[in-house]
Amino acid sequence: MLTRRTLLSIPVLGLIPVSRLDRESIFPALLPATRLLFGGDVMLSRYVGAVARQRKDPAWPLRELASTLAAADIAFVNLESPFSDRGRVVESGMVFKAGPDMVAALRVAGIDIVSTANNHARDCGDYGVEFTLEWLHRNGIANVGTGLNEDAAHAGAVLTRNGTRFGFLAYTYDQANGNYRDADPRIAVMDLSRIQADVAGMRERADVVIVSMHAGIEYRSKPNAQQIEFAHAAIDAGARLVIGHHPHVVEPAEEYRGGVIFYSLGNLVFDQSQRVETQHGLLAEVIFRQRKLEGYRLLPVQIVETVPRLEN
Repeated sequence: MLTRRTLLSIPVLGLIPVSRLDRESIFPALLPATRLLFGGDVMLSRYVGAVARQRKDPAWPLRELASTLAAADIAFVNLESPFSDRGRVVESGMVFKAGPDMVAALRVAGIDIVSTANNHARDCGDYGVEFTLEWLHRNGIANVGTGLNEDAAHAGAVLTRNGTRFGFLAYTYDQANGNYRDADPRIAVMDLSRIQADVAGMRERADVVIVSMHAGIEYRSKPNAQQIEFAHAAIDAGARLVIGHHPHVVEPAEEYRGGVIFYSLGNLVFDQSQRVETQHGLLAEVIFRQRKLEGYRLLPVQIVETVPRLEN
């Protein structure tokens, strides 16, 4: 049966009774379970990078969670800072740049795939978009949501585990940040007709479709109309999970038409110490048996000096 355990009294919207989610089919217990872990915003620039340099350890930001994340069959996060080997070190401001060595944090944690579709994707210009794609590829990390052209940005990625094909797509509410206000087709933006077409195409290549959604109002604990409409459209089109981030705080989960929407998992690696809420996030653990969504739980995370750790 689909099980749900929500910790720290995280509010859940519109829950569907378990019996309605599971009465269609029961898979034999002998089928292997596939465990997926999803985290929120990971920003490897600014003070996060400074602390790592002080420690002389670019993997420092995710060392404490490394064993937890690496134990999953698939580990996913939103990469909030592009990589670049050009220009000065960024230690402040709202335009992010992670040094290439900071990819060690993703590698030590066994991150398999990241979303690069967010409002910071173009912080290092055209070069940064392309360098990030190449650098992730060279380090064995898949990405979704950006590409060398529009088709690549919407193509998604498929990872196979235990004989089940998991297809990932990613979108952002906007590309505007820093000095960039124009549209860039290399970054997938939320659009209701496009999500329907993209999910339909992915369903031909994958057994389970997962959509990443970078949207919402910063520091607000409830989803806005755009988040709800887009997430519902993704599930209606055939996605099973929607993974939300961008508000930097936790927002509710919702079970909807046999799928699950995590509207915002909050921060995972960030340097926003000005608010209590931005120093707490969630990992979403989701279990599948083949294409059957068997259960999920939310694991609270606390960020201390830019480093996330599981709360007791």
